[in-house]
Amino acid sequence: MPVRDLPPVSQLTEQQQRGWHCVRCRAPLSPGSDVDLGEKRVTPADGSAYSWFPRACADSAACLVREAGSES
Repeated sequence: MPVRDLPPVSQLTEQQQRGWHCVRCRAPLSPGSDVDLGEKRVTPADGSAYSWFPRACADSAACLVREAGSES
């Protein structure tokens, strides 16, 4: 499975940054329905560095369909 780049954290909702919703398709996540993408650090131009915790859908095919539907 190819590795996909994460979207810029500045374009994500709080729910996506905290790992509550998929970082790609914005679907709500629950234990077992997700893939932990690991802690990420960001240093904004203004402000202090902080961590964010992206997660994605475990069902990548369904995620791609939802993601494509939200772009139309």
